[in-house]
Amino acid sequence: MAGEGRSHEVGSLGVGAGYDLGLLFVRRREERTTEERALLGLTYELDYKGNICGSRHGDPDLHELDVRYWMNPNQVYQSGVKDNKINLADAKAICLMECPIPAADGLNFVCDYPEGDIRLSIDDWINRDYDYFEFLTPDMRNSSLQLQGPCYPVIFPSVNVYWSCQFIARASNVSLKHWQQMGGINIDENILIDKTIHKAINSKSSVLKRYVADIGKSWPVLIVCGGLLPLFLSVIWLLLIRYFVAAMPWITVVLFNALVISVTMFFYIKAGWLGNDPLTVVIGESDPYVHITGREISHLHAATVVMTVVMIIAFLTSIAIIRRILIATPVLKVAAKVIGEVQALIIFPVVPYFILAIFYMFWFSATLHLFSSGQVLRNDCNTDCCSYDLKLGKVNCDNCCGYSIHYTPHIGIAILFHLFGCYWATQFVIACSSTVIAGSVASYYWARGEISHDIPFVTVVSSMKRLLRYSLGSVAIGSLVVSAVEWVRFILECLRRKLKLVDSARESCFGKMTSSSSQCCLGCIDWTLKSVNRNAYI
Repeated sequence: MAGEGRSHEVGSLGVGAGYDLGLLFVRRREERTTEERALLGLTYELDYKGNICGSRHGDPDLHELDVRYWMNPNQVYQSGVKDNKINLADAKAICLMECPIPAADGLNFVCDYPEGDIRLSIDDWINRDYDYFEFLTPDMRNSSLQLQGPCYPVIFPSVNVYWSCQFIARASNVSLKHWQQMGGINIDENILIDKTIHKAINSKSSVLKRYVADIGKSWPVLIVCGGLLPLFLSVIWLLLIRYFVAAMPWITVVLFNALVISVTMFFYIKAGWLGNDPLTVVIGESDPYVHITGREISHLHAATVVMTVVMIIAFLTSIAIIRRILIATPVLKVAAKVIGEVQALIIFPVVPYFILAIFYMFWFSATLHLFSSGQVLRNDCNTDCCSYDLKLGKVNCDNCCGYSIHYTPHIGIAILFHLFGCYWATQFVIACSSTVIAGSVASYYWARGEISHDIPFVTVVSSMKRLLRYSLGSVAIGSLVVSAVEWVRFILECLRRKLKLVDSARESCFGKMTSSSSQCCLGCIDWTLKSVNRNAYI
């Protein structure tokens, strides 16, 4: 009996452990699902059902369908007409694998997600190029000819622009003729079809979401090129200063001028001033697909002239600062001597570097979740439209409003505070680094050989202790003041741009003078505060 009790107890423990592991697996899967939805919500758009294109958790499963396509061209046109109640966000859109194109010798259709009486799987629907017009009942066909679905004609070609099908306002004559012969209603042919989608794709909120999504996708490149490589090069630079201090100023000047000259020559090649025509030297004369417009050539010429001026200024400046370089060389020798004696100064910058790296990783993760934390809600619209509902089996005029991601004011305030906190934390870590380095150099300078055996590492550790015990509050308030001034400058610049966009008339001279003077004054205050803070830390 005791054995049976023990076996029962062990079995209960095993079941409990398995249950806990199952819960842990479910929680981790939910976390991955949340992160996936966050990134998808920033990258892809919504269909007329409120599903995120490319999501596995939609109805239906859209994990292969990541391109948004507007089915009714007349709704797209009407949403671009002034004083019209229809918005593009309320136009019927579905998710496809790629943007459809008109047939060369007939008429293609793009039909709604198969459901109800249309007994096709999503895979079969995709394999049929989203066209099941031949399976429609007479009522469904009549509804489709009235542009009420479930199938809509492909009249305009479209291309994938940032995961949305951008219509090209050039209707296919063959497809349009077949549509008219079938008895379809009139389809508006106007450049507004192109401009309306273009305006929505390039709105400020869409561009900002794409930037944040690109950061989330390109984090390996950012870590390598923006993190590890600069760290490696900075350590190499410190070692070169340590052992080649007299030659380093001259090497720096020569490398800088060589870089400017190389970039200028590259622009000369791109502009066609070093070669037969633009891009010939880069691509080759036999490439038949190279077509450079006059505007692009003029832009390249202007950029080449600007780089020529920069090259001349850089070369003349290098000649003018030769005497200053000669004066600065002894100072650099003293700095190299300090680095040689206080060897921990070479290793110490790695500490704030990794602190900022860890902070930025958490900050970017929080940024992704903040920008994708809006709720998918149905729009409040007064649109009069009807579309065929496959589930109901009839034309429905009640669900005309589309879906959008709505953000509460609290999320906007959280995003602003999040951006401000990032700049403040960055300034705080930089200020702490400056204080520790200044304290280490001061300890070395005043030691005068008395505790030379403790100098290499103890001075840096002692300086860090003094920072944590005595100076942390001063560093925090100094970085906060600098961050506040920078934030005021940022807000004023945003207000200036918004007022410039609102005011359709030409900006007055007084407005320009006021904006420029305020920016100049705040820039001077910011520079003064940074200088005072740096000297105060030292």
